[in-house]
Amino acid sequence: MTEMTPLWTPSPQTIADSNLTAFARHVEKAWNVTLPDYWALLDWSRANQEAFFQSVWDFGGVIAETRGDRVLIDADKMPGAQWFPDAKLNFAENLLRRRDDAPALIFQGEQGDRRVLSFADLYNRVSQLAQALRADGVVAGDRVVGFMPNMPETIVAMLAAVSIGATWSSCSPDFGIKGVMDRFGQIEPTVLFTADGYFYAGKQHDSLNRIGEIAAQLPSLRRLVVVPYATPTPDIANLPRGVLFDDYLAPHTPGDIDFAQLPFNHPLYIMYSSGTTGVPKCIVHGAGGTLLQHLKEHVLHTDLRKGDRFFYFTTCGWMMWNWLASGLAVGATLVLYDGSPFEADANALWSLAEREQVDVFGASAKFYDACNKAEIAPIKTHDLSRVRTILSTGSPLAPASFDFVYRSVKQDVRLSSVSGGTDLLGCFAAGATVLPVYRGEIQSRVLGMSVEIFNDDGQPVQGEKGELVCTKPFPSMPIGFWNDPGDAKYRSAYFEVFPNIWTHGDYCELTDRGGFVIYGRSDAVLNPGGVRIGTAEIYRQVEQMAEIEEGLCIGQSWDNDVRVVLFVRLRDGVTLDDALRDKIKANIRANATPRHVPAKIIAVADIPRTISGKITELAVRDIVHGRAVKNMDALANPEVLKLFEDIPDLRT
Repeated sequence: MTEMTPLWTPSPQTIADSNLTAFARHVEKAWNVTLPDYWALLDWSRANQEAFFQSVWDFGGVIAETRGDRVLIDADKMPGAQWFPDAKLNFAENLLRRRDDAPALIFQGEQGDRRVLSFADLYNRVSQLAQALRADGVVAGDRVVGFMPNMPETIVAMLAAVSIGATWSSCSPDFGIKGVMDRFGQIEPTVLFTADGYFYAGKQHDSLNRIGEIAAQLPSLRRLVVVPYATPTPDIANLPRGVLFDDYLAPHTPGDIDFAQLPFNHPLYIMYSSGTTGVPKCIVHGAGGTLLQHLKEHVLHTDLRKGDRFFYFTTCGWMMWNWLASGLAVGATLVLYDGSPFEADANALWSLAEREQVDVFGASAKFYDACNKAEIAPIKTHDLSRVRTILSTGSPLAPASFDFVYRSVKQDVRLSSVSGGTDLLGCFAAGATVLPVYRGEIQSRVLGMSVEIFNDDGQPVQGEKGELVCTKPFPSMPIGFWNDPGDAKYRSAYFEVFPNIWTHGDYCELTDRGGFVIYGRSDAVLNPGGVRIGTAEIYRQVEQMAEIEEGLCIGQSWDNDVRVVLFVRLRDGVTLDDALRDKIKANIRANATPRHVPAKIIAVADIPRTISGKITELAVRDIVHGRAVKNMDALANPEVLKLFEDIPDLRT
């Protein structure tokens, strides 16, 4: 259980001025209810889902041709429930509601280049590109894809595609050919957007050689649009059906966009599972559900407002890019960065936040851990007075990272750890401006979602560890998996553990304060002596040690039981000797339990991770047990797995 003293508490004025408070008053008036505090609002939203999501629609100002009278049909079916079955809307229209001269996109690349597009500029570019796509025969239901850095043209391409009703999907340009084909090869795109290259960690990387091979393997492709980025005038002569971005737009004059009005569940995005256990699953998300979920999370849980500057460090291969893009629906300015967050200066992103006057700053949990390990202190070197919320996701945010933020970044700031995933394109647990922040804890379950923690008997528990589930349907459930007859893969992914209940695969605890603690993925949970242990419980103790950069923990089958094995990547100049092993064990024993203490601690030079940057315990577990890893192309650094083969210390 986490400490009882909050690290941050909202002032009465912060609570009074929050979007959450305004929304609660809106609900009270609309539905003739009394909601004295946040917890009353949460309970009401969970018990009255239809009324709640109608209120999100109204409060968020959703633009639609029609909403219809029906809100939810077949509510007893998961999957199978349908939200707003009579609605017609367009996702891009909701993100392009501003057409003024305020900045919509502020971009900075690693090399220092900076560009700004106003809301008017953005609308006009989308208008031209939508016309170009239509001229190429793109229609609703076609797939348009991006192999792109996190740059303005990527946002433009996505909005143009979905304004027509095409379905958008993207990979970041560090994916290899096989990784791209495992994804795009399944969905048969008609148009592909790519930059000529990108920059990372001080190096320029070419994309055109790979894209030529990728395009040759996509017979469905009718057009390849190249954005100059690494060079001013890339040579595309050898790319069949290739055209430069500006040349593609040039024949078309900006004007009012003809937004296709489509059903609530019209396919908007195709996202991908990590692919570590086989070819990635293609997860299809609908336009209306994505819009409502993101409006709820941005406006209510993040307190995002029109005119805010909203930054999240992400690539186009991570769902946080899609989540960030939806900030346009609030009228916020998106701050985009592409490249290494530590190139030349460990303070690069904090400098960006200062320079661009960021209000809401987001990054992965590993980013904050790395900043902590680098011993930087932006609180002493940067003016972050505009930053009022710091967001974290991707993996559980360690208590030591909470300490880092409040000690070394800013004291008067709401640190909002969130948790959800690609599966729902949103969050199950997130922040709330009106609640205090406790060390190591997510503030709350999200509104309108029947999120529970189930024990092994399928009973909801509080103050105990168990499975994260959702017992009622929610609008951003996938509308299905691509090419999945009878929804067989979809049902298998989420609904086999507890029938008709979404089982997310996270091992969690609902605290007595209503907050959340994430202990890791259920499929990576350790089970020594029959006691379930989340890997994050061990990482929290290990990764705050100065000697250790990061750890990876698995359960090794041993002597008719399971023993805990901890691999550690050490800081430069540190050696794993008996004294350090004893220190690690003592730290874990003192701050967790004796059950958490590893039977083996082994130093490795590097740790494997997926293309999206998450460490992959399952691949290491397979290697240690002599099993083949099913999809090496899902890994960013598959060569690292050789470090875990046939380790002598694991044979005794």
